[in-house]
Amino acid sequence: MRGHIAGAMIKKAILVLVLLGAIVAYFVFDLGQILSLENFKASQSEIVAAKDANPILYIAGFFILYVAVTGLSIPGAAIMSLVAGALFGVLVGTIIVSFASTLGATLAFLSARFVLRDWVQGKFGERLRAVDEGLEKDGAFYLFTLRLIPVFPFFVINLLMGLTRIKTRTFFWVSQLGMLPATIVFVNAGTQISRIESTSGLLSPTLIASFVALALFPWAAKAIVALVKRSRG
Repeated sequence: MRGHIAGAMIKKAILVLVLLGAIVAYFVFDLGQILSLENFKASQSEIVAAKDANPILYIAGFFILYVAVTGLSIPGAAIMSLVAGALFGVLVGTIIVSFASTLGATLAFLSARFVLRDWVQGKFGERLRAVDEGLEKDGAFYLFTLRLIPVFPFFVINLLMGLTRIKTRTFFWVSQLGMLPATIVFVNAGTQISRIESTSGLLSPTLIASFVALALFPWAAKAIVALVKRSRG
């Protein structure tokens, strides 16, 4: 028994060190600047050319990077969703972002459940109480609602859910379905951003429509959730 506990503690310690190392690297190497839309636009032609030369390699690398960003709960996922649209188009970009974001979210969820429980409890204890009450009332549908309407930031939902009793597989598939509409909107907006050659491109009807859809999405999602609730009642 003691050996099992010691082994578990060692595994947790290693994971904590990995997480801390990744967070330190984020600041030391200024990854926030690297994962910026401005940086992508400055090197877009070179990146696209390299991607066209090695599409499978770039898809795999982008997927892994996206999982790492979301799994470590560091900023950059929204920009990467736009970049996915610019690099891979709506269909492939949506598939990549959908699975990478869900896998990363699940890793953050598991980190909170097995490693960060005490820290998250102290940091977001009050919010966690509201989440637990919602889960008791509506079950997995509550998580689906949170994913559709971002009341809490993406990373906060991952961490808070790790402290609840929800099953990992339920968290995965509900998150993937709930995040899919917003993923499509972001990736689609990215396809339009990739076509801008000058500031006048910002006024293109297609680009404006993409951002209007992005702005209106939370309101439409709220109406859908209300409709489903009424039908369940």
